[in-house]
Amino acid sequence: MSRERTADSGRKFHYAWIVAGVTFITLLAAAGARATPGVTMLPLGNEFQWSRSKVSGIISINIFLYGLIGPFAAALYQRFGLRRCMLAGMALLSGGYALSMLATAYWQFVVLWGFVVGAGSGLAATVLGAAVANRWFTERRGLVMGLLTASTATGQLVFLPWMAAAVTAQSWRAAPLIVALATVAVMPLIWFFMRDDPRDVGARPYGEKGEPEDPLAHARGYPTGNPAKRALAVLVEAMRVRDFWLLAGSFFVCGASTNGLIGTHLISAAFDCGIPEVRAAGLLAMMGLFDLVGTTASGWLSDRYNCRYLLFGYYGLRGLSLFFLPQALLGPVAGLGVFAVFYGLDWIATVPPTVRLTGEVFGREKASIVFGWIVAAHQMGAAFAAYTAGAIRTIMGDYAWAFIGAGALCLIAAVAVLPIARQQPAARASA
Repeated sequence: MSRERTADSGRKFHYAWIVAGVTFITLLAAAGARATPGVTMLPLGNEFQWSRSKVSGIISINIFLYGLIGPFAAALYQRFGLRRCMLAGMALLSGGYALSMLATAYWQFVVLWGFVVGAGSGLAATVLGAAVANRWFTERRGLVMGLLTASTATGQLVFLPWMAAAVTAQSWRAAPLIVALATVAVMPLIWFFMRDDPRDVGARPYGEKGEPEDPLAHARGYPTGNPAKRALAVLVEAMRVRDFWLLAGSFFVCGASTNGLIGTHLISAAFDCGIPEVRAAGLLAMMGLFDLVGTTASGWLSDRYNCRYLLFGYYGLRGLSLFFLPQALLGPVAGLGVFAVFYGLDWIATVPPTVRLTGEVFGREKASIVFGWIVAAHQMGAAFAAYTAGAIRTIMGDYAWAFIGAGALCLIAAVAVLPIARQQPAARASA
């Protein structure tokens, strides 16, 4: 009788897909928050007479804190639940951007865009997608991780052209207003439909067989101690494993070559070459469209093929495309379009295989927190590139060496990922 009941429940629509949908929309809205600095860098600097380097300093703080919050966010998800943490993240994003429209001093932007928005972004970032995929899915986990990661690309597709047109027609304040309204609009959806654990709806993770566990079991199954101490304890343990350094180092390069460099500076670099801001924002949006395809496909591939070789290909192709970018900016429009398609397919395709390798090395229980620290390395790389590229532009007058340097780092990362997860489990456990 129980077999029949289990078989019948397996044919029913699983609530995990609703949770994944709510998470997708939440990450999409948060992506608008992360896209805002790239659209506002030039008009903000022009209004307050700030150099690219000075504006980049605000953005680098935002990106760094966004990454630093990640591992603590993963521990907070376990301690307080996904829904409450997602609501807190949306509240910080909407409040930080809404108040920034009234800001007039540099320190105010540092506090609001750097710290408040950075913290909110950290609570609604890639780590959230990894936590949802690991907690709610056993089958199709790579595909779901690909879709949730791709939501950041979809956010660019939705927000960038709209914000660029609004900023051109009005002022830089139009962009934070759009993001503040979007994040507030998502909060009721999270409140009514988000659930913390499959046991809350009397189910097992998608793809697992058997009777649902006690609905109150998650209260006993997840840590109840200090989330910060747990995040730090997991970090200390992970630092003893060689693969952690390879994963974190490669993700440092990933952040430097995407969010920090292209996401922050491509519009400015295009403007330097005579390409209008709205058209450059459209270029980023097109990259977002192709990244939606590329990252989703990467999730599908990571369920079926060796993730080390996938990462080798992604980083290698990304490095070659960055070497090509300076010529594409100065050449015919078609060359820049080719770069957008090629780079867009590879933008954050690295995330699903990195998440899967993290789970293989550290196990499901610790994977989300360890991946949070790996994302922190990603954002350290992004912050480094956001500031360094601005400084290179201020000193040298263009971004060519920033693009070439990032390309070289990608080629190094392509080789560095090959040894990951090759040790036997016993050797890794004793490392």
